Amino acid sequence: MHKFKLNRELAQLAIHQRIELCSPILKRLRKIFGRYLFSTFLSKYLINPNEISQKYYNLMEKELLLIEKYFVHNSKVLSIGSGIGGVEVLLNKKFNTHISFIEKNYVSKKIKYGWDEKNQEAYNNINLLEKFLINSGVEKKNINLFDFDKDKLPYDKFDVIISLYSLDYHYDFEIYKDYLLKVLKPDSILILDTVRPGYFNEIFNKVDVIKEDVDTVHKSKRIACRNLKFK
Repeated sequence: MHKFKLNRELAQLAIHQRIELCSPILKRLRKIFGRYLFSTFLSKYLINPNEISQKYYNLMEKELLLIEKYFVHNSKVLSIGSGIGGVEVLLNKKFNTHISFIEKNYVSKKIKYGWDEKNQEAYNNINLLEKFLINSGVEKKNINLFDFDKDKLPYDKFDVIISLYSLDYHYDFEIYKDYLLKVLKPDSILILDTVRPGYFNEIFNKVDVIKEDVDTVHKSKRIACRNLKFK
């Protein structure tokens, strides 16, 4: 596979989730016409799904290279705020992972990319996520999908928990903290992008910096955490 195949709906979701997929012209139009028109019209009709498919695949390949060393064959994975699941597809293909997804299941009328104290912003569709995963070759038996607002969350023990540009990047880790303490094993790994990496040194004995974003609106670091200090 050299790229994903995104239809217009999926390509629009991908843009909502990863603004770097937008063309310079579309970013400019967003500034001119505002978030509402961008979210509802511009991001749907002024895009090339084939171009977005290739750009998204290339981006997810880069993400995979950054985190793949933390996975082994048959890893049991929890993904929080995965978007349409591109990196999870690649992880499944390489490691035969079983992945549980926790997602919001609606798209905000005005897409924002800042800090959301109440975790009310959302830009995903669980049905489209499932279709994309299956159409990309992930077997249904390796997928569990959970609506954060409606479903009982999974209380399995996970080998790796990932939340790229989501948990503690757009909303507070405290929202998930008690839950994660119950599903992390002593040797589990938590991978996330955070605007306050020092905070996690208070929770975990080992925190590795995977990468640092300094030229973005949100100055952040991607970290891999393991060995909880308390349970």
